[in-house]
Amino acid sequence: MDFRPSSSQQLLIATAREFLRKECPPERSQRLALDARGFDEALWRRMAELGWPGLLVPADFGGSDGSLLDVILLVEEMGRAGLPGPFVASAVVATSLIVAAGNAAQQKRLLPGLAAGERLATLALVEESASFDPQAVALHCAVPGRLTGSKLFVKDAHIATDLIVALRGADLLLVPADRAGVGRLPLDTLSGEKLFEVTFDAVEVGADDRLGPAGRGAGVLTAALTAGALARTAEMVGAAQHVLELAVEHAKTRVQGGRPIGGYQAIQHACADLVRDVDASRGLLHVAAWKAGEGMPADGDVATAKAYAGEACLTVARRAHQIFGAIGYCEEHILHLLHKRIQAASVDFGDAGLHLETVAQAIGLR
Repeated sequence: MDFRPSSSQQLLIATAREFLRKECPPERSQRLALDARGFDEALWRRMAELGWPGLLVPADFGGSDGSLLDVILLVEEMGRAGLPGPFVASAVVATSLIVAAGNAAQQKRLLPGLAAGERLATLALVEESASFDPQAVALHCAVPGRLTGSKLFVKDAHIATDLIVALRGADLLLVPADRAGVGRLPLDTLSGEKLFEVTFDAVEVGADDRLGPAGRGAGVLTAALTAGALARTAEMVGAAQHVLELAVEHAKTRVQGGRPIGGYQAIQHACADLVRDVDASRGLLHVAAWKAGEGMPADGDVATAKAYAGEACLTVARRAHQIFGAIGYCEEHILHLLHKRIQAASVDFGDAGLHLETVAQAIGLR
């Protein structure tokens, strides 16, 4: 069996790597991480010209009819570059929900703009429990009616044009971000990602704001969360790959005791461990993404990939700090940012505990 990417996927990877090398060097990623807005509109427009935000959008709405594996391969390159921005939240999770659950009018109104990069959407799911389990959602609203409450850790809510709000009872609402009563409060993060508490103060919602049939959002929400978990896993793998490359290059050039530190067996073993962790994480990710994209049962595979990569990629970053020594602990070094991004991605769309519970259930443990 040939596990190599197809020719079109290889072109996507090569194009993405060259584009991000030129347009998003480490200095730009670090600057955006420290910027309050954290979003480069010019860079996003250039990404839209390449068709990236529309990978999962059907061709009838201006998209590419791409697969989930296509997206994962692209996001892996974004993670390698430390690219900030709303791609996962908007082009993967929110777009998946609108494609799967939106009615004809909603798809016609939103998908062309999402594919062109002119609109941005994000999912408002998590509440005080901090759980990504849809069963933990407590926010409730009769439709039509008025929505009052809040959501936490909503990504890129400050630049979103549309919010997809998860309600108790497997309901989803599609709410314009500028509707009266919607508030957005920034939350401090270590990674530089832009997270917000989104508040709803008697926000008026009608039947047209419902995304999908009443009480029927559980399946599409689970599928979108699966896509989000895989995308964040791809970010971790891409970042860990970059860390591996930096560590190996440093081991070749850093001279200590009259020879490069890569000549010492302890450093050689450490670098070999990095290769093992990155390659194993990537293999689990690609298998899970392929299965999920083909509609095969993949809950256990996705959970395994996310849980394993969360631990393995963090181990890669921590070991790299030891290889680099003091310079690796300076905030100006790109290792600092990559480590933080891996840490943030490891808990997004479910931490290791949540996903290991899924693995346990998949193998018959209760």
